[in-house]
Amino acid sequence: MNSENTITSGGCLCGAVRYEVKGPLRNVVNCHCSMCQKLHGSFGPHTKARKINIKITKDDGLAWYKTSEVARRGFCQQCGSSLFWEPFNLDATGIIAGSLDGPTGLKTMGHIFTGEKSDFYEIDDDHPQFKKSSNGQLVNDYK
Repeated sequence: MNSENTITSGGCLCGAVRYEVKGPLRNVVNCHCSMCQKLHGSFGPHTKARKINIKITKDDGLAWYKTSEVARRGFCQQCGSSLFWEPFNLDATGIIAGSLDGPTGLKTMGHIFTGEKSDFYEIDDDHPQFKKSSNGQLVNDYK
């Protein structure tokens, strides 16, 4: 598990966007909503960190797209990599787990929006599942 002093780095496929996260990351929540399906081709594996602990170190390709009244998504406009899900009214940002430089030590902790899940795959683990949002029932173990 990441400690308070850990720096985790990540970025997009082409390297035009790089970032660092100070301190621990929340374990991964797989989002099966229709927007994540369009962005990721299946579900979106999200970790999370407080906004103040995320530092963009290279932003040559970083762009933001407002996907709803609730949040915007950060991506690389050069290679198309999905990087962030940033709610407007919370102090934390979702980070696409696959954009982190590995190994991360993170584990899947649950599934949200399973009511919108595609029919071409199954969820075959014993982690908690929520038809919509978990509404805080999945532990926020980031600092």
